[in-house]
Amino acid sequence: MLIDAHCHLDFPEFDDDRDAMFERARAVGVGHFMVPGTTRERWPAVLALGKRADVTISLGLHPYFMDEHQERDVEALVQALDAHPEVRALGECGIDARFEESLDAQWALFNAQLRLAKSRQLPVVIHCVHANDKVSQRLRQLDLPAGGLIHAFAGSPDQAWKFLDLGFVVGLGGAVTYERAQRLWRAVKSLPEDGFVLETDSPDMPLCGHQGQRNEPARIVQVCEMVATLRGETAEAIAAQSTATARRLFGLS
Repeated sequence: MLIDAHCHLDFPEFDDDRDAMFERARAVGVGHFMVPGTTRERWPAVLALGKRADVTISLGLHPYFMDEHQERDVEALVQALDAHPEVRALGECGIDARFEESLDAQWALFNAQLRLAKSRQLPVVIHCVHANDKVSQRLRQLDLPAGGLIHAFAGSPDQAWKFLDLGFVVGLGGAVTYERAQRLWRAVKSLPEDGFVLETDSPDMPLCGHQGQRNEPARIVQVCEMVATLRGETAEAIAAQSTATARRLFGLS
């Protein structure tokens, strides 16, 4: 069985065919889905999906949506965690350095969520764009007990190992399917078998050959095949490794 370790199945892009999307995923062996929250407004939809036996959820405040976050959203996140013990991680949160005008606010929000994750001993689901070195430095300072996931990793082998040494794993998705991703390919080849999980970031992060199309969990099979090719292993071995790591990270039975 494959686990899609990061997919936004609550997003409105799936409103018209969500059940069919789940069926397509199951048909190719995807049996479980990790759905992260991104904004306070979307948490109810994420929590609703979390009632499914095949969905695990996290809640957080994503740096892409800084314009939507409100002053008391972190306080609301504390209350949501108190009310919903089924939440297995904190996130998606992090830093997106493409948006320089909001970086100070991003760091303040990220730090607040990291401190909350540490106090609750929850793993953290981290969005990290053009900020691998600064984020790994901050994580080293905080020494989070439950580690977490560096979602959509696209860095170097050295950057990957800095995260691994801190108890984190890296998420491998559609980026690995592009031939231009030579640095990422080198990182993928260097990872230990328990250092990565497979993900799609559906409906985003389209695979090579599917540019401009909505992504969905069924396509994680192609990600798995590409990672297997890069590492010189079978797709079955990669699927087993990723699934075991996702189970460990999120405390899945």
